[in-house]
Amino acid sequence: MLKDKENVEQPSVEQLLAKATKPSADAMRLHPFYQGKVETTLKCAVRSFNDFAIWYTPGVAAPCKAIAANPELVYEYTNKWNTVAVVSDGTRVLGLGDIGPKAGLPVMEGKALLYKYLGGVDGVPVMLDTKDPDAIIQTVLLLQPGFGGVNLEDISQPKCFRILDTLREKAEIPIWHDDQQGTATVTLAGLINALKVVGKDLGNVSIAFIGSGASNVACSRLIFGWGADPGRCFMVDTKGILGKHRRDLELRKAEYVDKWRLCQITNAEGREGDIPDAMRGADVVIALSRSGPGVIQPEWIKSMAKDAVVFACANPVPEIWPWEAKEAGAAVVATGRSDFPNQVNNSLGFPGIFRGTLDVRAKTITDEMCFAAAKALADHVGERLAPDFILPNMDDWEVFPREAAAVGMKAQELGIAGKHFTYEELLEKARTIIRRSRAITQSMMDNGFIPEAPEE
Repeated sequence: MLKDKENVEQPSVEQLLAKATKPSADAMRLHPFYQGKVETTLKCAVRSFNDFAIWYTPGVAAPCKAIAANPELVYEYTNKWNTVAVVSDGTRVLGLGDIGPKAGLPVMEGKALLYKYLGGVDGVPVMLDTKDPDAIIQTVLLLQPGFGGVNLEDISQPKCFRILDTLREKAEIPIWHDDQQGTATVTLAGLINALKVVGKDLGNVSIAFIGSGASNVACSRLIFGWGADPGRCFMVDTKGILGKHRRDLELRKAEYVDKWRLCQITNAEGREGDIPDAMRGADVVIALSRSGPGVIQPEWIKSMAKDAVVFACANPVPEIWPWEAKEAGAAVVATGRSDFPNQVNNSLGFPGIFRGTLDVRAKTITDEMCFAAAKALADHVGERLAPDFILPNMDDWEVFPREAAAVGMKAQELGIAGKHFTYEELLEKARTIIRRSRAITQSMMDNGFIPEAPEE
């Protein structure tokens, strides 16, 4: 065991590595045991077989005819109001890349689990056996009647940007790309609090964004929108720092619209090079690149400004282990994992954000709604704020109703909500729905309907 300045025993590197690899080992044991993480259960009473005449034919014809006469009644007579499709083609799954729709299904099932347990939202995994963006767009549009919203997930870039933008324009239900908007919302919340810890102002810091995929492009958009100076910031892709010097992107700017736009507004000094060059002198690193470790080296963190903030958020393994980043001088370190302090993961955002969106029947999810969620998430930490506690944990379930209420109020303010409530009404509505989901799961565990897995 190691000892720090206060002579408190700290885990050894071997113990930390063992802890880091345990979730994968447990996953390989428990996934085949449960054979899936979500299932369909009933929400209506079945008192006798006579009730089938109500829930199915002939009784069901009455609500069908009512909906045909007034399509909006589908939200009142069915579960559309609370159902989200989690849609993926498996081309950008976690940090694993293009592993295909079948291999991506465990992730989408996990997403559905989090939707239900943390947000009370019924998520349905929908894996698409196509990489064609036009086919994905058309499929989602065709699926609209049965869903209250769509969560796009793990779709490679640059097509993910066009898919999202096109669907947001054409769809009648809210379309959300969690790798973009969800990750960006939680990252902004974490950054707001991390800068409070180190006493720095967002408008004056230099940020190195390591990785220029969907997540970091969206992160930069929200962070710049909240007040960061793009000219003081650097974006890095697989070919180096973005900037006006990037002739390769200029030649393909019609395809890489977002990257080329970032070339114009970031890196005012015209810096060239790669990750270590972007990190030199930076106050903050936001890394969402490829699974590590070793993507970011400790000596590069040593070259950063005093009291550096490091978000190493690649999954399943961060770009640098958090203990290495701290030893190199980082004041605040975050990862995307729940087994380390400071989890910056979209799981802290999407359940509450979609809860609020569905509850007010919003037509879309805007950046302003994401800002509202980020502020609610950051504010919820309150006096608990510390270098190792910049965001609530996922087991702090009260944060999700607060996000939901903030998002719902913002949607009403923007004039895109179909239903209207006070903040207190939205907060209590979300609490009731989420509390029910958690209680159902606990009851099923207590009564053996969700069996306890045998020990390893």
